[in-house]
Amino acid sequence: MKITDVEAIVLDTGEDYANPVAAGEAHGVRFVSLLKISTDEGLTGWSDIETQPHVGKAIVDAPSGGVVGFESLRAALIGEDPLERERLWQKCERSLAYYGRRGAGMQMRSGADIALWDLTGKILGQPIHALLGAKYRDRVRGYASTLFRPTPDAMKAAVAAYREQGFTAIKFGWGVFGHDLKLDVALVRAAREEAGPETDLMVDAGWYGVTSTDPYQPRSVRDWIRLVHELEELDIVWLEDFLHPENIDGYRAVADTRTTLRIAAGEQAEGYGEFERLADAGVDVLQPDLSRCGGITVGKQVADLALRRQIECVPHAWLTNLLKAASLHLNTYLMDSRYLEYNTSSASLLNTLCTEPLRMVDGYIAVPNGPGLGVEVDETVVERYRVA
Repeated sequence: MKITDVEAIVLDTGEDYANPVAAGEAHGVRFVSLLKISTDEGLTGWSDIETQPHVGKAIVDAPSGGVVGFESLRAALIGEDPLERERLWQKCERSLAYYGRRGAGMQMRSGADIALWDLTGKILGQPIHALLGAKYRDRVRGYASTLFRPTPDAMKAAVAAYREQGFTAIKFGWGVFGHDLKLDVALVRAAREEAGPETDLMVDAGWYGVTSTDPYQPRSVRDWIRLVHELEELDIVWLEDFLHPENIDGYRAVADTRTTLRIAAGEQAEGYGEFERLADAGVDVLQPDLSRCGGITVGKQVADLALRRQIECVPHAWLTNLLKAASLHLNTYLMDSRYLEYNTSSASLLNTLCTEPLRMVDGYIAVPNGPGLGVEVDETVVERYRVA
């Protein structure tokens, strides 16, 4: 079997990402990146990628110049055996070496890796967790992944709504958070008051601003340490991605002062080495986004690292059901799995791209057992929203 096509697809949900300081649920990203790998025997592998989709498409479609290091992703994969995932990961790294070892190049390679795992599962008639070699569970606890609301009362209303939907864990992030220490504490306290002690709460601070007019979020490491102590009083499970991804010393300084609160990071980390540095700095929860870190191939390496270090691995999965499914398989492989991130955004495309959506029942999402990712892309939906 040979790869005959690598197709980058851009979908348009038709609505810009709304102001994240608004009181309602986030719409989510406007443009969605998909990758489809086809073979000469009619089987296809799919992935979604959290990247800038138009840039990603250029990386896939760029004309071949015949020189390793400047190639397109498509040129690197056409004619290859899709079962040779490890060799193709290495080939793609070298094919894009001069411009794509990190950033959008790594993200599109991550998508190709996921699609190849999906394709391999379909070729062999096995789900991805079987290819990984472990199935420790049939379902994974989901947490609602949403934006901070701007007032304490709005926070309480949001918590009540998510509990009504069956969530037993909620993560609030970004929005108005990170600029006013007193407001930050008031918002989290309101959430805890409404949630009670039985609901897990997490905080995703975000390390940069949320609008083009205010792309910065200045807060000293010392003030983050002050906030950590407040969050520990409120029994928050973790504080996530609150420092620049390269500020390893900052993460180490915060980790050295906290007691019960976990430090979580890694959604923008790429390659095994960056996760190893985070673990060395005292990060308790590694968060590989499989569509950005290097795919399932690197995700498995990060999971194994977390096991050796006796820390946790909780994949970042804020996109469509394709990424949810890939992350569920990695959660199934984990000896100890805490959560699956569940995107609650209002953009229906993100949760309806597949013919059978991944549904939460009693706070848990079942692990797909079909071949590959175990979910099927609804190509009529793709054609409806496709713009490139």
